[in-house]
Amino acid sequence: MSAVRLLLLFLLCALFVSLSHGACAEVDSDTEAVAGKGFKLGCISCKMRPEVEASATVDWYFKAKGEADFAHIYNYDEEGQHVVDERFEDRVDWSGSKQSQDIQDASIYLFNVTFNDSGTYRCFFHRLLTYEFYEYQTVVSKVVHLTVVAKATRGTASIVSEVMMYVSIIGLQAWLYIEMVYCYRKISAAGEEALRESANAEYLAIASESKDNCGVQVAE
Repeated sequence: MSAVRLLLLFLLCALFVSLSHGACAEVDSDTEAVAGKGFKLGCISCKMRPEVEASATVDWYFKAKGEADFAHIYNYDEEGQHVVDERFEDRVDWSGSKQSQDIQDASIYLFNVTFNDSGTYRCFFHRLLTYEFYEYQTVVSKVVHLTVVAKATRGTASIVSEVMMYVSIIGLQAWLYIEMVYCYRKISAAGEEALRESANAEYLAIASESKDNCGVQVAE
C-alpha cells in the first residue's frame, strides 16, 4: 500500500476523533413548565458539515396565548446576552453553547416561570459558514409551544423525547467508536503490508545483486 493511501487513512481517523469531541444531536425541547419553577427552553441546530468553520448569533421571539404577533425578547451574540423584552428582564439566562462563536445549542433558561409565559417561542440561528474561498449565510428556526401548569404532570411526549435524546447521543458515539476502531485496524494492516512490501523489495534487491555477482564470477 502506498504512503499516500496510508496518510489518507490516518487523516480520516483524525477526522473521526475530532467529530467525537463535537458530536451534536438535535432533540426537541420539553413543553411543560411548572409555575414558580425554572425551565429550560431547548433549541439545537447541528451543522450538516461539522468540519466547516462557522459563527452564529441567536434571537428568541415569543407570542403569548391570545396574541397575534411575535415579540423579540432575547438576543445572544459575540458580546453576550441581551434581554430585549422587559417581561423577561432578570428572568432569562443563556444555557447554550459556551466559549464558542460556533453556536449549535441556543437554549435559554427561564427563572420563576409564570402562567403568562405560556405561548409559542421561536429561536433563530443566524449562521455564517466560512469556506476557503467564500462565506455562506443561513437562517434556521425552531419552535417551542410552552404550557405552564400549577403542578408537574410529566407526559409521555416528554419521556419519549428524553429517551430519544440519550439514544441519539449513545448511538452517535457508538458509531464514531466503531469507525475509529475500523480506521485503526486499516492503518495497522496498511503498515504491516508496507513493511512486507519493503522487506520483499529489499530481499529481491539482495537476490538480484547476488545473482549478478555470481554471473561475474562465472565469467571470470
